[in-house]
Amino acid sequence: MAAGWLCRRLCQGSAFPVNYASRIMQKQCFLLNSNLGARLAGSHVDTQEPKTNPLISISDEPEILYKRLSLLVKGHDKAVLDSYEYFAVLAAKELGISIEKVYNPPKKIERLTLLKSVHIYKKHRVQYEMRTHYLCLELKYITGSTAAVYLEYVQRNLPEGVAMEVKKTKIEKVPEHIKEPVWDTAPQVEETQVKS
Repeated sequence: MAAGWLCRRLCQGSAFPVNYASRIMQKQCFLLNSNLGARLAGSHVDTQEPKTNPLISISDEPEILYKRLSLLVKGHDKAVLDSYEYFAVLAAKELGISIEKVYNPPKKIERLTLLKSVHIYKKHRVQYEMRTHYLCLELKYITGSTAAVYLEYVQRNLPEGVAMEVKKTKIEKVPEHIKEPVWDTAPQVEETQVKS
């Protein structure tokens, strides 16, 4: 509102023809409106905006600590799991995460027996089986932010046909009401002997 008044006031006192002055005023008002009042047309205003990184968050909350982070990876192809094991261990070493152990739990074999023929010949059968191979990685003593970064990286690079389960064991402080044993704070009851 004030900017429009300023433009009209400047244009009224000028020696330019009215049509030229109105065109200048329209240009100046357009510049004022397009910049959302941040600066006047023809003038330079240096505004310093605080530079903040939206990816970095600072909080007063204490960091979450995990005693153990267990990754169970399962798939049908043993070679793919071996390759993924190499990748996950290498990623953990690059982030400085200590690996407790890497092991292969026993594979699960699911068999399905079907008759070959439609009606007769019961002795002629065919067997199909599905083998599910497992791989378990256990990482120890890891912070919450490191765990989030590692899991994001490892899960984004999960091969096709491979599933992952994550189990986190969190370290917490002992609550105040459990710190002292209950039998120390409970009132003593006197035992009376009953004679019969």
